[in-house]
Amino acid sequence: MVLTIKTLDNTHEEAWDEVVYSSSAGTIFHTVTWLRLAEEQSGAEFHPLMFYKGNELVAIYPLFITKQDRIKKALSPPPKSYMLYLGPVIAHYESLKQDKKESQYIEIQQETDNYIFKIKGCKYARVRTSPGLYDSRPLRWSGYTVDPHFTYRIDLTRGIGTVWEQFDKSVRRMISQAQQGGITVRNGDEKDLEFIHDSLYNRYIEQGLTATDHKKYLRNIYQKFYPDNLKIFVAEYKGQKVSGCFYLCFKNILYFWVGLSKTDLAGISPNDLVQWEAIKWAQSNGLKYFELMDEGVDPRLRHFKSKYNPDLVIWYKATKSTSLMYKMGKMISQLRTK
Repeated sequence: MVLTIKTLDNTHEEAWDEVVYSSSAGTIFHTVTWLRLAEEQSGAEFHPLMFYKGNELVAIYPLFITKQDRIKKALSPPPKSYMLYLGPVIAHYESLKQDKKESQYIEIQQETDNYIFKIKGCKYARVRTSPGLYDSRPLRWSGYTVDPHFTYRIDLTRGIGTVWEQFDKSVRRMISQAQQGGITVRNGDEKDLEFIHDSLYNRYIEQGLTATDHKKYLRNIYQKFYPDNLKIFVAEYKGQKVSGCFYLCFKNILYFWVGLSKTDLAGISPNDLVQWEAIKWAQSNGLKYFELMDEGVDPRLRHFKSKYNPDLVIWYKATKSTSLMYKMGKMISQLRTK
């Protein structure tokens, strides 16, 4: 049976989110509420594709269309939205037989490309799939350039004692020193949102990087997702806030999302203690994994994240262009870096 595409409206939001919950590839970023907020933050036009076989909803594919340098682009996820990955979600993907997984994903990608390049006239597409959708071949077979990326996950089902023992000894030492040095960690709330945001913003400026104001976006996320899906941990020293982080709690995973900027405290690492308290909270509340979300672009971050002895989990970045000018520009850029 041929797939038909519909776009999301208010009457189908529950069905959309049911697909998100049905698959390990479905993340909090895929939920209708988050996607609506991301549209406002990014300024890109939200195109929520729903794929049906007959009356059965079999997949969703959130896209955002924007125009940059006179080129119309389809992106999943959109820029400036603190979203590491997005991409398609196939309903009940894990329970499908392999031939069904492959044929369905191939058809979904073909129909999506028809929508992106022929119906909407985009010249470029970028898709960053979420962990759980491990097959990148439908994207490659559709003409995308596919690059593997890796995020980090700690298996909490082994017990908190095992998790602690498998940390690098330097991490255990820094956590103990922070506790003995007077660092305390507490649950945060909306009052702490601005502190964490400004700490990161100022850190970007210090590094000579372009910083984006996410305060309104974070407040909106707080209003929609706190406390069930958004957790805040704040470290204090002598009554002053010194570090903090936002974590996302969705299904059976706690995600290290935004925060933990570098501090000026000599010989004490509040960030390691914040992470440890978050990990303990996740394990004690029955979650199975703690994810240190990672793009794999900045090798410096490897040193901070890998010392927790996590497992690597693969996801993919895929790009495709029908613009000859764009292809030539990319080729010239690649030659310059060699």
